[in-house]
Amino acid sequence: MPRLLYLYLAKRIGTGALIVQFALSAPVVLSYLLYMLPPAAVRGGLVWPALLGTTPTITYVTLPMAIGVAAALEFARMASEGMIAVLFALRLSVWSVCRPALALSLVFVVLGYYLASFVAPPYAGTMQDVINVVRNSLNHRMLDAARFYTFDNGTKTLYLERWETADIAVNLYMRQISVEKAQEQTITAARAEFRRNEAGVIVALSKGSVQTRSLLGDEDVRIANFDEYAMALPMQGSSSLPQRVWRGVYELTAFEFLGNFSAARADPHLFGEWMAEAAKRFGVPLLAIGHTLLSMALVLTFGNITGRRGAAGSLVVFAAPVAHIGFLVGLESLLRLDARFALLFVAMLVVEIVVPIRMISRLNMSEGSRGVSPGRPSPRAGDRGYAAPYV
Repeated sequence: MPRLLYLYLAKRIGTGALIVQFALSAPVVLSYLLYMLPPAAVRGGLVWPALLGTTPTITYVTLPMAIGVAAALEFARMASEGMIAVLFALRLSVWSVCRPALALSLVFVVLGYYLASFVAPPYAGTMQDVINVVRNSLNHRMLDAARFYTFDNGTKTLYLERWETADIAVNLYMRQISVEKAQEQTITAARAEFRRNEAGVIVALSKGSVQTRSLLGDEDVRIANFDEYAMALPMQGSSSLPQRVWRGVYELTAFEFLGNFSAARADPHLFGEWMAEAAKRFGVPLLAIGHTLLSMALVLTFGNITGRRGAAGSLVVFAAPVAHIGFLVGLESLLRLDARFALLFVAMLVVEIVVPIRMISRLNMSEGSRGVSPGRPSPRAGDRGYAAPYV
């Protein structure tokens, strides 16, 4: 295949894939953030960490669909304009015409593996930290007035009457239990200012009192008034999000993930989660080749490559999204129920790659042996515009 023509097709398909990738991933990211984050998360400054935590995962998951749709659009365009017939007239084989798209799909596979194994896991952990902050109200700017909140597994209870500014509250009530000291404290303050440091939040209280009661059966209550009092809260700091006590398999990098296989296998539920994540990491990037082959095979087989009756092959644009969504639904549902469904996923992946290869090879051999363009009948005597595409 001429180098200039190869670069031209690769550039068009690559540009189309980037456009489709942005068109696919941007709405998914935004809709996911709107679903997961409450409006108060904007005040808490959680939108940017959540965006960073979500984008890499969604990017590598949608990459195969992007290259598949881009290949289908470009081949449908070439078919409608009769460009494929011209390429066959230049004595180019079917595989030569498909080579630019296949080369790009291999690049997308490598990029997908890199994102899935080394980039997405740390950022997925960041997203889980954001969800942890949202679900446990660990950002003081997300606290609503006139509502009770609990922290530290119920050992701290916080109530605010109203907000004066974004960081200053009026009439604070806090109840906290200390297991080590075997005592309960009830703190009230007329004014509370929340100040963030690198590790957490310091609350500066003004004009209040501290009531202390023993948990060992003593009925005596000690009351101490104060003008100024400060205490620390386990909330989001200025430099990092609060630490979690657990870590998901989707947060492990490639080598850590593979090393976790033995531990995951001991628990059926955890093993299902591990297999679903393994199929997503190692199987989804390979779909870039499968979707690209499927799109090209359908256009070349069922599309009108001469362009005389319009672009019927453009309908195959839906093939890659339908196949991709089917794979993802299977990953998120079947594998979590039973890890043995991984064999079904592997079989579907093999079928999507092997069947299009056979379709394209059959076109390359049968139509080439007849000396005509693929998908068209043998030329009759006196017909023009056909040339033997193969030597």
